[in-house]
Amino acid sequence: MTAPLAGQTVEAARRALTARFRSGGIDSAELDARMLVGAVLGLDLTGMITAADRLLDCGESLRLEDFMRRRLAREPVARILGHKEFWGLPLQLSPATLVPRPDTETVVELALEMLRNDGASRRPLRIADLGTGSGAILLALLSELPGAHGFGTDISEEALLTAGANAAHAGLADRATFVACNYATGLRGPFDLIVSNPPYVRAADIAGLAAEVRDYDPRAALDGGADGLDAYRALIPQAAGLLAPGGALVVEAGQGQSGPIQGLMTAAGLTPAGAPKADLAGIQRAVAGHKMPR
Repeated sequence: MTAPLAGQTVEAARRALTARFRSGGIDSAELDARMLVGAVLGLDLTGMITAADRLLDCGESLRLEDFMRRRLAREPVARILGHKEFWGLPLQLSPATLVPRPDTETVVELALEMLRNDGASRRPLRIADLGTGSGAILLALLSELPGAHGFGTDISEEALLTAGANAAHAGLADRATFVACNYATGLRGPFDLIVSNPPYVRAADIAGLAAEVRDYDPRAALDGGADGLDAYRALIPQAAGLLAPGGALVVEAGQGQSGPIQGLMTAAGLTPAGAPKADLAGIQRAVAGHKMPR
């Protein structure tokens, strides 16, 4: 920064960060500046307005300058702060977990719609989240389904520790169990619902992702192999074998992948459960299949 932030007002520091982020090519410059200033000072938007003329002290300015440098290096704000909200739940992050994205809430929405349409949302349910990461999808579902117990799996012990901490913070630890395994290999059925947001980026496309994703999300959570479908080939047959009759599998999909994923579900003996659900950008983001009742 051309001038140190120490001694500047809260409003001047926010404007200075916004200007630096804009000049650095960051599209969300104003929002990012507001979030970082608020985090350093412990203030929400109203608090920042009220404290606009307060001067930053040396410690605050040094911390804010560090945050600025990290954001200019394209580290996501959520990783700088160490947490991200998903489905209204504040989730702790770690280097082993993806930053939860609003697109993924489409999986939660479709799963809940299916359960409510079947009249199953109020009864005891067993749910599995394969490749749970931060626990985002599983904990969102448990927060909406008071009779459900969930199992989250991941190959990363660090991710499972993060998910467990998030479950405890959300008051859901008594209904969430975390298992170290590859997708469903360590689980025993039957399950009423299985969900997953697996790696689905084609390996050749990873280099072209936004730096915030490419350089900071764990590659193992991104790389879906040559065609982006490797994870689905593994988890869909596993899930089909663990679903109870009438149970459902709901997975997140990348752009253009819903058709091939439905084909893999059909090959595993599942029946496509209607049209995929689109996210706000119109991408068919959530794909579901049913296990037919006996």
